[in-house]
Amino acid sequence: MSEGSTRSQMQLSGFARACDDISRRLASMTDRVCVGLMGLLVLDVWLGVFARYVWPLPITFMEEAARYLMIWIALLAVSSCIRRREHIGMQMLFVMFPRCVQRILLGAMDLLGILFFLVLFYYGLGMVERGARVSTMIYGISKQLPFAAVPVSAALAITQLALVAVRDQLRLRQDSTLVVCP
Repeated sequence: MSEGSTRSQMQLSGFARACDDISRRLASMTDRVCVGLMGLLVLDVWLGVFARYVWPLPITFMEEAARYLMIWIALLAVSSCIRRREHIGMQMLFVMFPRCVQRILLGAMDLLGILFFLVLFYYGLGMVERGARVSTMIYGISKQLPFAAVPVSAALAITQLALVAVRDQLRLRQDSTLVVCP
């Protein structure tokens, strides 16, 4: 852990620290799942290359598996990036505002993000329901599992965004020199 993050951790107290701890654990678990899925993706692609160019094997699922693994990885990674606030933001413009405006804008952006992911979660559940009736092209397996990436990742994003929003609002209240950008 770097000195800056240690100092930041020491500044957190009470409920802000609890939100940060839960957020960190959730992101760590999500990161591990993403790394595992990435390992499967690499093996799948290597197997596909091997089966196509080295030793012709009658394996046809590689392309389909790679597609769905990439979707799961990309969508799950969103919540880990939210935890670290690593998504694209307008820091240059944001830091020019007075402190009270920054807190209001940060809260508004977090609330908009939560609303967006709630809508995504709601419609994602419908996708999963419809996916149960639709089959994949190669093996005819239900698309329910691939489509489940949308509501699962949206639920994780909502949770992370709520935890980070509370943590950062409490941190901004404590430290007037802290810079947190949406």
